[in-house]
Amino acid sequence: MEIVVCVKQVPDTTEVKIDPETNTLVRQGVPSIVNPFDKNAVEAALQLKEKHGGKVTVLSMGPPQAKDALKECLAMGVDEAILLSDRAFGGADTLATSHTLAAGIKKMGNVDVIFCGKQAIDGDTAQVGPEIAEHLGIAQVTYVAKVEVNDGVVRVEREQEEGYEVIETSLPVLLSVVKSINEPRFPTVRNTMKANRKEIPVWTATDVEVEPGLIGLKGSPTQVRRIFTPKQRVQGEMIEAETPREAAALLARKLTEAKII
Repeated sequence: MEIVVCVKQVPDTTEVKIDPETNTLVRQGVPSIVNPFDKNAVEAALQLKEKHGGKVTVLSMGPPQAKDALKECLAMGVDEAILLSDRAFGGADTLATSHTLAAGIKKMGNVDVIFCGKQAIDGDTAQVGPEIAEHLGIAQVTYVAKVEVNDGVVRVEREQEEGYEVIETSLPVLLSVVKSINEPRFPTVRNTMKANRKEIPVWTATDVEVEPGLIGLKGSPTQVRRIFTPKQRVQGEMIEAETPREAAALLARKLTEAKII
């Protein structure tokens, strides 16, 4: 079974700050990590390989330092890693990013299953995975909490607020997974040493044969006008009373005095 996992290197959101002058993210000095949901995708791919055999390849689009994220995935036990890196890819929104990743997957040849994390913690759009499937013309299932493959039939449990939706489809398929699907394994010392020695191939825009108008800034219809930190809300007040009726009456009086009702 040929399995691909799309991963992204993201800034650690606990350290992200916004420049008040430029309204842009301050990335200098901010550590980068593997998108947490993508680690769940890697683990799901490894478990599928352990059950059915085959090969797991991780694919990422980003600057040269994104190799660090790929090496972390190699240390978890994946077989191969490929980086899509080119100045032409810069400034890409989700649509242009998905075009580039889809082109990279096409270059690989026949792929049975593509795993993605539910979303990236820096953008939180959850768009890239479904867009890749659309570009490739294959089935997709999002918010996957469980996956089984038998005789070419993929059976998944799709997480919803009120429960789970059971869906069956055929290969090839793209699955975007949620955090509850598994607990990602830790890299082993042996695999970490192997990952550090492994040479990661870098594919450019020429290698994946993507139209210039569909990638990078030119292929990105999304425009970010402004980024800002929301103003901190005023801390709420706890309503304490002997009975629910008294609490409701007290709340109603306070809302009336504040001219809210």
